[in-house]
Amino acid sequence: MEAEQRKSRAAEFLKEEEPFRRNAFLIIKKMVELNKQVQQKALVDEILHSIFFLGKIRNPSVSPEDILSDGNMLNELKSRFPELFKLYSSQLPRRSPFSCVLDMIVLLLGRQNETDIIGRLRNLIKDLELGESRDLVSSTICVSNRTDNKDQVKYYGVSMSAPGPFPKQLMIAASCLGGWDRYVAGAVMTYFPKKTKNPDFDGTIKLKDVRCQAFDLLGEDVKPPCRSCANMFGLTTAEKKEWVYGNCAENESLSNLFKHEKTIKEQARPTSAKYDEKREKVENDLKKELKKWLGCRGFKWNDKFYSPQ
Repeated sequence: MEAEQRKSRAAEFLKEEEPFRRNAFLIIKKMVELNKQVQQKALVDEILHSIFFLGKIRNPSVSPEDILSDGNMLNELKSRFPELFKLYSSQLPRRSPFSCVLDMIVLLLGRQNETDIIGRLRNLIKDLELGESRDLVSSTICVSNRTDNKDQVKYYGVSMSAPGPFPKQLMIAASCLGGWDRYVAGAVMTYFPKKTKNPDFDGTIKLKDVRCQAFDLLGEDVKPPCRSCANMFGLTTAEKKEWVYGNCAENESLSNLFKHEKTIKEQARPTSAKYDEKREKVENDLKKELKKWLGCRGFKWNDKFYSPQ
């Protein structure tokens, strides 16, 4: 009886883990192919680290060897990126994996070609033939640009591609602390992780002279902002649904906009009287929570974020 139970548990584990492993392998393979056209070794390095980290914190964990079933590919990647195979178990990624896919496509097609970029990502997802699983694949892309002059450079972002609620929570925290622009992170931390507004801190912002538009990557629809994005960024919407704060593509897209458009960023500066005074405490509190969450999965963080080579 005990042997049968063990066998049953093993079968369930394989069934549960297979989509993650399969999707991870297919996405890595696709990135290696795209890199032959774009020559962006750092993006391959980064996506490998991000995926391996997410495998590490799964329960039970999934190793790079479990993901890279092609021995030749495994050995080649180990040779090209030896550091990431050492550091995925101690350093955190700054963003979830599909953001690297997005960057590769933007570099391949040119950032002003919005329609082509969205279409290429939709086709890429279809080509992966993922079935019902959406592990490691973003469902939404967002495009942001300033609207107050003719030089409307476009900046992109995708929704969190972490597989499941807990990994997504970890990645949102990591993005707040190590990836996103300060103002975007502050807006997210106003509500995250409790999904209710922090009574002692208000980092919400109001966008001015900015277009911020989301599109479905799993279909053909334009997506209106959810209530969470309206609360954080002042976006106009009739939607009532509040998604997890930090999940939406708007966060990454606006973060990329702010990192390059300083005037637009300053126009959106948080107006709360005690913003600067309270910001450091909120960040430190989130860091403590993140360490506690990581500890639940046996991950010993060395307080560093991974920097691809």
